Amino acid sequence: MSDPLVAASPDPVDPFPAEGLPWYAAGMGTAARNLGTDDPTFYPTHDDMGESALQTLIIELFRPLLARFLASQGVRAFVGADQFIYWVQYAPTVTVAPDLYVLPGVDPDSAPKCWKVWETGIVPSFALEVMAEENQKDQEQSPRRYDELGVKELLVFDPYAAELPDRVRFSVYRRNARGKLVQVEVTDTDRVHSTVLGCFVRVVGAGAAQRLRVGLGPSGDELLPTEAELAEQERARAEEAHARAEAAEAENARLRAELERLRRGGA
Repeated sequence: MSDPLVAASPDPVDPFPAEGLPWYAAGMGTAARNLGTDDPTFYPTHDDMGESALQTLIIELFRPLLARFLASQGVRAFVGADQFIYWVQYAPTVTVAPDLYVLPGVDPDSAPKCWKVWETGIVPSFALEVMAEENQKDQEQSPRRYDELGVKELLVFDPYAAELPDRVRFSVYRRNARGKLVQVEVTDTDRVHSTVLGCFVRVVGAGAAQRLRVGLGPSGDELLPTEAELAEQERARAEEAHARAEAAEAENARLRAELERLRRGGA
């Protein structure tokens, strides 16, 4: 495995100094800086950078699962995917577009085209990046930008870790005592625990069939069912109930026939 970006230590020296950030202009300020309301700046809401089919399929399954899990825990949050997030006004190049992110306290039914932190003061509490085969962006840029943004927890998942050398399945970053986003876990196991989400993030399947799931319980062994699995469970319950009803009706018919035979003298 190649050396990690930052030491997996609870309190390393500042791993992402501002002067080392090529996109961070001197004197620009910190996250969510509000430089005024009269803002003619164009903030893009999309780009022409496509995702691989595997990245898309992973997020399409995981996003509604995570949204449903948070709702079941009474957590009001918007779970989004692939929108640009800006945190310095007048600086449209200072941005990230997480594969998945959680905005705490935001209406789950929102539909933002992009998110401007200075307008609300809300930053994502959790972000997920699913790595492409070319991992330069996610391994080098993402942790630094999420550190500046103010994200509490960043999870980087590499679906190609089993196929390519010097790659790792999960990298977890969290805030340390100094408020810096640092790498706290690097593992090739099939699950990691998210302290922000309050659940496990598990990978199931292999190769192109890999998907991320919400793991429940003390060790994440129980999977939160997908909508398709819930529908299948409901179908199975309905079929079982129908079979029980038919069996009960057949037994009632048998008992009625036996009573009728006895009434006629047992012949």
